[in-house]
Amino acid sequence: MGIVAGLDSAPEFTRIVVCDTDTGAVLRQGYAPHPVENAESGRPSDVDPQAWLLSLGEAAGGGLLEGVQAIGVSAQQNAVVPLDSQGNTVRPAMVGGDKRAQVAAADLVDALGGREAWAQAVGSVPQAAQPVAKLRWLAKTEPEAAQRTAVLLQAHDWLVWQLLGRPVRRTTDRGGASGTGYWSAATGGYRPDLVELALGHQVMLPEVIGPSDAAGTTPEGLLISAGTGETMSAAFGLGLGLGDAVVSLGASGSVMAVHPEALVDQSGMITSLADATGMHLPVVTTLNAVRTLRGAAEMLGLADLESLSELAMKSTPGAHGLVLLPYLEGERTPNLPHTAGTLAGLRRESMKPEHLARAAFEGMLCGLADALDVMRGRGVEVRRVFLLGAAAELPAVQAAAPALFGAQVVVPQPADYAAIGAARQAAWALGVSQGSLDPRTPPAWQGAAAQVLEPGEELAVGQAVRQQFVSVREQTHPGAFRA
Repeated sequence: MGIVAGLDSAPEFTRIVVCDTDTGAVLRQGYAPHPVENAESGRPSDVDPQAWLLSLGEAAGGGLLEGVQAIGVSAQQNAVVPLDSQGNTVRPAMVGGDKRAQVAAADLVDALGGREAWAQAVGSVPQAAQPVAKLRWLAKTEPEAAQRTAVLLQAHDWLVWQLLGRPVRRTTDRGGASGTGYWSAATGGYRPDLVELALGHQVMLPEVIGPSDAAGTTPEGLLISAGTGETMSAAFGLGLGLGDAVVSLGASGSVMAVHPEALVDQSGMITSLADATGMHLPVVTTLNAVRTLRGAAEMLGLADLESLSELAMKSTPGAHGLVLLPYLEGERTPNLPHTAGTLAGLRRESMKPEHLARAAFEGMLCGLADALDVMRGRGVEVRRVFLLGAAAELPAVQAAAPALFGAQVVVPQPADYAAIGAARQAAWALGVSQGSLDPRTPPAWQGAAAQVLEPGEELAVGQAVRQQFVSVREQTHPGAFRA
């Protein structure tokens, strides 16, 4: 019937997809890198938000948005854009996992009375990446800039506001707000006292609008939907529902699932986020996922992860009794920040390269299965596990994951799921504004094309391998999962 666009402003680039409003089929796409010079240490921690607008303009070139009726915006999470009372940026946006704010995060935990107090207040314990910790860093390090800050926006809030021509009303959505550290998914409200605790004074915060609400209409008549963070947008683009979990395999790992209510976790292992549909997205992170595989490949003198996978496939489930606790960078789930990894079960017959390779894959996946069990232990239903990240394509991961997770595993084909989720949100807001869609029910788009793997007959073997891992973990770190 019509066409909508979704744009994803990621840390390094802007990607735009133009989709059919009824089916979600991608009709056109655009891409442009951000014009940002990377610092020597990788991504810069400070970015002029104008860079996001410049790459957006470039990605939308060549008439890409012609005929589009509505736009949704997905953007990197944890980016804070401090504005003065005139709406100008006080300083560049603070983005990414900003290590500068580690001390500030610890200060905030103490200032409110500990991890449990934060979990009760907003469903998460401050981490260096979170906006609330960055505000504390700003107040301590750049007090003049902190003092001039009158309005706080995140990346997608700022982009929506710019697209609408910088109106007086500034908006955000539940998904984006839930990651700030000063909005509670459980109560659906801000905690201005926590902003004041971090920044030293009160500021204006954007209005949190509903998942299918429009943020406004551009002077040209283009509808702009609420927008959301990348995690929430990717979940929406994948078409996740109740019973679905996502395991993301980056250097570190994360597990998130769709749940009908906010979870308050005293231990701080669960971060309670909201999604882009009115539901909730509890998240549990592990510090060691693909870095475990890279470490094992280097140790074995292998050039890449494909070679490690090939070698692991020559072993058998259980790796001849070898168990790797993959806590190479310490660990967050369980909370063992100062520990190291452990290799157990060494016998003469197990000391072969293929068994170590297999133990690395099983250790990584069992660590993520522990994170899934933290969710299950709180009543989160997990029937399907979507496996994301380049490592999800490795045969050794696909062979072991279904039986170790005890669930059907879905490996979606690579696609721009965050941009697709943003387009789906735009189609929803457009349909609601035209009276053709229910504000409580998003448009039913085609699900992600994917490979589906069943645990099948391997389930019992997988659970035995898992039990072997749990036994070693309990012997080495007794009671690590007791809150």
